[in-house]
Amino acid sequence: MKTFRKELLFNVPSRVGFVNITPQVEDCLRESGVKEGLVLINSMHITSSVFINDDESGLHEDYEKWLERLAPHEPTSQYRHNRTGEAGWLTGEDNADAHLKRQVMGREAVVAVTGGKLDFGTWEQIFYGEFDGRRKKRVLVKVIGE
Repeated sequence: MKTFRKELLFNVPSRVGFVNITPQVEDCLRESGVKEGLVLINSMHITSSVFINDDESGLHEDYEKWLERLAPHEPTSQYRHNRTGEAGWLTGEDNADAHLKRQVMGREAVVAVTGGKLDFGTWEQIFYGEFDGRRKKRVLVKVIGE
């Protein structure tokens, strides 16, 4: 059995964003030489995610609005994660909402590999979801198979 590991780096310039990373994952698969197996793609940060869905801009806007309704960024003082001490002093943290959004969107995706290709359903693509951007973050791609 072969294994292959690579880290992809992303720096989304805005606080929230979605990046189609399917081409980079396909490059990793080609590099691995695996023809039959699995690819694990996971965010290595607790304020970002990896998920599979349609690459449609309206859907991405819907995600952003829906997630903001579920876990609004403001006011940052509403989250215990952003406060410390009994008096509730602000710690400088402002990303509790990003942790919650990541929990909803998920940490990773696993895709079957068949005939050296990602075995997707119709319209499926792999995305990196960022919820506390403006700095470099990593995504792990691990390919296992024959």
